[in-house]
Formats: sequence, C-alpha cells, structure tokens
Amino acid sequence: MKVILIAEVKGKGHEGDVVDVARGYAVNYLLPRKMAIHATPGNLKQLEARMTNITQRNDSRRAEAEGLAGDINGKSVIIEAKAGEGGKLFGSVTALMIEEAIAAQLSADVDHKRMDLHRPIKALGDYLVSVSVYGDVKAEVVVKVVPEGAAATATAEPVVEAVAEEAEVEEATDEPSEAAIEEVPASVDAEETTEDSAE
Repeated sequence: MKVILIAEVKGKGHEGDVVDVARGYAVNYLLPRKMAIHATPGNLKQLEARMTNITQRNDSRRAEAEGLAGDINGKSVIIEAKAGEGGKLFGSVTALMIEEAIAAQLSADVDHKRMDLHRPIKALGDYLVSVSVYGDVKAEVVVKVVPEGAAATATAEPVVEAVAEEAEVEEATDEPSEAAIEEVPASVDAEETTEDSAE
C-alpha cells in the first residue's frame, strides 16, 4: 500500500516521501498516528505544491541533527547502578536511562527509541551506544556504568588535586625569598643613617 509520509518514520523515510508499506502497518500504525496519509492522486498533487517547503524543513532538520551529533559524538556519560559480585547489576541500564543521562550530562535531547541498544546493559563497564539523531545522521556515545557512589568520587578527585596545588602555591608565596631577607637590613641601615644625619 502506498502512503505519503508526513513525519519521519525510522527505517521508512522522511516527510514527503512516498513509500510502499504493508497494509496492516499503514492502517494500524501510520495512519492513526498521523504519520502518513493515503497516496491518492489529490494528495500527490498537494505534495508537489508543498515539496519546496518540505525540502527546506528536511534540510533544516538535517543541519540541526548534524550539529547535535557533533556535540555528543565521542562523549561519555556516567550512569550509577547497584552492582553485586563480579560487577553484575541488580536490574539493568535501559535506553531510557541513557537518554536521561545524555540530557542531564551533555544537555542534548535525543530519543531513546532511536538508540542501537540491542539488549539492556546488565554489568559494570564501558559501552559504545549508537544514537540515530535524524535519518542517517548518527552519533556514538560511551556509556560508563559505575557502582553507586563511584561517579561522585571520580569527579571529586580533580578538585582535591587542584586544592592541593593551590595550597602549595600559597605556602610558597608565604615564605619570603632570600633576596627579600637580604634587602631588609639594608633598608634598616639606610633609616639609621638618615636619623644620624638629622641629629
């Protein structure tokens, strides 16, 4: 059955595409959700008239998607989870949890339904997850699954090091240099000489 897509449908096409799909898929899924309309002669004529606007919208969406993909590609997110012996999780990390982590840690809005997570993550470790941002525009994000409390420790370590470095700098600046120590008696002598001459 031929339909005209009026929204992007994963694996089928973008807005304005005329696609051939199974009748049941069209009648039970695409048409009720207003993701497609029947490819009648009248609808096809209207599509031709609107094609310029549709193309511009699709180009704009692609440009936004490429920007978003560039922002998150290669980045990592940390998800804390309860784990037992051998790093096995109590429960699992789902695509929805990864979507929420990306939103919170990378300030990026992605759809968990568009992630290539073949099965939920059930152990600690690093996992490469592919995110389909728009059409064939994809990004890969590293998901670091760590034990509960480990993420806070990991982020706290650099701060502790920075504080230690600042303390060392302060200690170094508190001690007067040898040159400064040598200059003090000279200035004192100069003051005494001035007082003697005044008398």
